[in-house]
Amino acid sequence: MRIRKLIQFSLSLAIAAVSLVSANGQSKQPAPFAATSRPELALDFSYLRSNAPPNGCTCFNLYGGSATFALPLARGPISAVADFTMAQSGSIASNAFSLRLATYELGARYEPQLHWHGLHPFGQVLAGVAHSSGSLVSGSGTSVSNASAAFAGSVGGGVDVALSRRIWVRIVQADYRPTTFDNGTNNHQNNLSLSSGIVIKF
Repeated sequence: MRIRKLIQFSLSLAIAAVSLVSANGQSKQPAPFAATSRPELALDFSYLRSNAPPNGCTCFNLYGGSATFALPLARGPISAVADFTMAQSGSIASNAFSLRLATYELGARYEPQLHWHGLHPFGQVLAGVAHSSGSLVSGSGTSVSNASAAFAGSVGGGVDVALSRRIWVRIVQADYRPTTFDNGTNNHQNNLSLSSGIVIKF
């Protein structure tokens, strides 16, 4: 039910944003906010799907948010990116384990230049450190030796739509986010992240 509501919210946000941009872009001239790349701060709501418990999927959902700062390099299509994401769940598996997952990542983003300047797709690759806490990793009989620091990666991309020169909407961003916490089997977790939110251009 929560996933369905998240999808419905993202679609509604996308339709509203695209309609507004289309109305502003009826003239043949580029929109006034169609400027070169600028530093930006994105504040997103995030949904993660994870399979941290070993032996099969045993998949579960986490909900949280992220803050991402991007700094263009030489006003080109490449930006340096710093991302902080935190998500949590309190009802994992039949024992209702809890988990809080935080990632700190750095990397690079590529943003192709389009004729429709009010639309910015992008792709990015990040790497950094993941920290976890909660009864899933530190409860009785579930101690994870590297819960405080494990590898975290992120590969994916998204689409931003302009509302004004400074305010954009991140319609959707999808990322594959592997982590390497000890789990007694393969010490690897496959996480899928979906997020959307507001982007502030400086």
